[in-house]
Amino acid sequence: MACHECDSLQRIPALAPGCAARCNCCGSVLLRNPSGGLDRPIALYTTALMLLVLANAFPFLTLDISGRTEMTTILGASVGLYQAGMGELAVVVLITSILGPAFLIISCLYALLAVRFNRQLPAVRPALSWVSHLGPWGMLDVFMLGVLVSFVKLAGMATLHLGPSLYAFVALILVSAAATANFEPELLWQRLGIPGREQHAR
Repeated sequence: MACHECDSLQRIPALAPGCAARCNCCGSVLLRNPSGGLDRPIALYTTALMLLVLANAFPFLTLDISGRTEMTTILGASVGLYQAGMGELAVVVLITSILGPAFLIISCLYALLAVRFNRQLPAVRPALSWVSHLGPWGMLDVFMLGVLVSFVKLAGMATLHLGPSLYAFVALILVSAAATANFEPELLWQRLGIPGREQHAR
């Protein structure tokens, strides 16, 4: 494996759970084997997928403005932006808050299940290779930050009622962060019998 910091080639032995391999030259982490094995990220990504469904199935926020009630969902926010003439922003919100996280969670879970149960599932290698490309599009925390800013601006104009979708979305952010911390793509590449992306680059 080539170190992503100094580009020196290293030979990495099989790692015990909870151990990590470091570069002999610069000391950066080359590969981790999380202590929970593959079962922990599988459980976390499964939970994240269920939370994503819940976050999109229920009302996100309800506004009471001068006796008029307006309810919105995450998808409804994107639709509202499109109807207001902000099509580009609507597409960005749709991708970063729904499509990007969904594809990322499904791709990670698909690759993890294939390796965990030693199944030759179709397109598992492309799914794993897409994980690094999908990562930057899962901006759940950025979307939540925008929601908090909106709360501050709307607090003086309307009465806000938090919907169950909002609580599911907050839980999704936390679970997704934990799943990412326990997900090691290079370990999956090794178990698939294919060099990781650093080795392909060589």
